[in-house]
Amino acid sequence: MIEALWIPALTLPLALMLDQMLGEPSRLHPLVGFGYLAQHLEARLNGDAASRVHGVLATAVLLLPPVLLAFAIDHLLRPLPWLQGAFGAMVLYATLGLRSLHEHARPVAEALARGDRESARRQAACLVSRDRETLDPAPATVESVLENGHDAVFGALFWFLLLGPAGAVLFRLSNTLDAMWGYRTARFVRFGWAAARLDDVLGYLPARLTAASYALAGQTRTALSCWRTQAPHWKSPNAGPVMAAGAGALGLRLGGAARYQGQWQQRPPLGEGKPAQGEDIERALKLVRRCAWGWAALALLLSVTGMLAHA
Repeated sequence: MIEALWIPALTLPLALMLDQMLGEPSRLHPLVGFGYLAQHLEARLNGDAASRVHGVLATAVLLLPPVLLAFAIDHLLRPLPWLQGAFGAMVLYATLGLRSLHEHARPVAEALARGDRESARRQAACLVSRDRETLDPAPATVESVLENGHDAVFGALFWFLLLGPAGAVLFRLSNTLDAMWGYRTARFVRFGWAAARLDDVLGYLPARLTAASYALAGQTRTALSCWRTQAPHWKSPNAGPVMAAGAGALGLRLGGAARYQGQWQQRPPLGEGKPAQGEDIERALKLVRRCAWGWAALALLLSVTGMLAHA
């Protein structure tokens, strides 16, 4: 009984340490393989007559096998808590992207620090979907760090704590599908509907916990005020709270006009304070890092409390 309490809690810091030491696998990354499968299936099913049903079918075909496999292995290993914990740590490590987030964002800050704005713009364009020519690299990168803190870290941690390895796999793969198909374009407005809605549902609670974590780790009153007043105006129901609270926690002003595929969009403001500069990228990364380890520490604390209660 006691092992059932503390092994899952130890899994979180172990997975974070593995991610910090190893980063994403350079070869045979499971998310890359999943992306190739998704591209292949979408090319076959998303034709001129594609409907929401085709998207639901494709989403189910891609998600159910890996989620059920993770659940089955975790269930089979329950009599062996150490192996179950090791399996959980490896699965959670595979779904985390904290070090990857640092590896993609820091080159932007480094380019800005040496005055190479064009290189910074080129690096930032790999993180966001807006047009590179009009991209302001510092705020765009800070926005991406804050949003991906939820997508690549906290969402997986939340669903792992709730449902184990299967939960982490479900969240990260559905988030990947949303990133590939969740666009309101002629190609994906029907086919990508299921992936987008599933990602919204799975991200609802962890996004708000992420926003609360940012607020507690930064300028709390400002973050909560921005969350309350600005998030409802953001087009994404989950990115809004995360980015508004994160911008407020850092004391930065983000959002505003941005160009996507040649079309300018006037986005609502995020946060308040000074415009983001190159040095604020590292501040945003530090905020995500601090909150991730805070979640791990809280899991350990709750585990210790549970053990004391059962002693």
